[in-house]
Amino acid sequence: MIKTQELPRVKESRAIHQNTCDWASVTVTSYLLCAFVGSLSVLVTCGNCLVIISIMYFKQLHTPTNYLILSLAVADLLVGIIVLPFSTVLSVTLCWDVTGLLCKVRGFFDMLLCTSSILNLCFISIDRYFVVCQPLTYRTKMNTRVTGIMILVSWAVPAVLSIGIALRDRNRQQSAASNMKCDIYQNTQSTLAGAIFAFYLPAVIILSIYLKILMVAHRQARSIQIMTKSGAAVSKMERKATKTLAVVVGVFLMSWTPFFLSITCHSLTNYSLPGPVLETLKWFGWSNSMLNPLVYGLFYSWFRRAFKMIISGKVFQGDCSNSKLF
Repeated sequence: MIKTQELPRVKESRAIHQNTCDWASVTVTSYLLCAFVGSLSVLVTCGNCLVIISIMYFKQLHTPTNYLILSLAVADLLVGIIVLPFSTVLSVTLCWDVTGLLCKVRGFFDMLLCTSSILNLCFISIDRYFVVCQPLTYRTKMNTRVTGIMILVSWAVPAVLSIGIALRDRNRQQSAASNMKCDIYQNTQSTLAGAIFAFYLPAVIILSIYLKILMVAHRQARSIQIMTKSGAAVSKMERKATKTLAVVVGVFLMSWTPFFLSITCHSLTNYSLPGPVLETLKWFGWSNSMLNPLVYGLFYSWFRRAFKMIISGKVFQGDCSNSKLF
């Protein structure tokens, strides 16, 4: 709580801050930020909308695996239409009354949606594990009911984590300066707990699973090579599997690792990193919501066919829901 003798000074500081609030006084940097975020939001929204419409419209895409991709696309879509616009407002406005509310809203949805997106990636890796490593039992282990449970967990756990952190930080002590800005990295315990459960643990699971998949795929390719004596075909298959895994894991780690490492160091070194650095790294993490449709959607030929039918307007010319995509 703020001491009694400090209250007049805090009120005076807020009054001065509110008097300087001018939505028209936007710098060139702010305009560039708005243009960048606007473009990023459009790409995130369009890409994930194509994935969502494709899976919901085309019956051939109604599979447990695609339901997980659908859940991922929904989380990424909400990042593009909720988190990114709120973050832009927080970056360009000086209005304390506005940023005080938006900071809490942005922090809640940021934790909820980004953690849900990462957990969906984790469950997709589990699905890929059963496809490659246990193909004979895949249909019995990864049915619609199991997929539904995975989707429920990927949304329920982030919701509980976000609500818990919000309640924990609601009554924390804040100085007058911290009330004047949106800084969500000032609580060491909450920051570390969020980083562990939202990133480090899922990242370890994803890396372990995909390394196992890569090893199994390599052994299967060697077995086929011995049986068929077709070295060229097997070599091509090995390269394709390796490339797929490298793209999946690489995009995820490249997007989120710098941010989570930075806030971990930030919390353990008495908040030594500048705020703009953390925000910049967070934008790289949010860009993962734009890249996910490319990795999990455009990578597959049947999604590309579905996208072309949607963009060309063929789905509006007749019932194409039963079209063969593969």
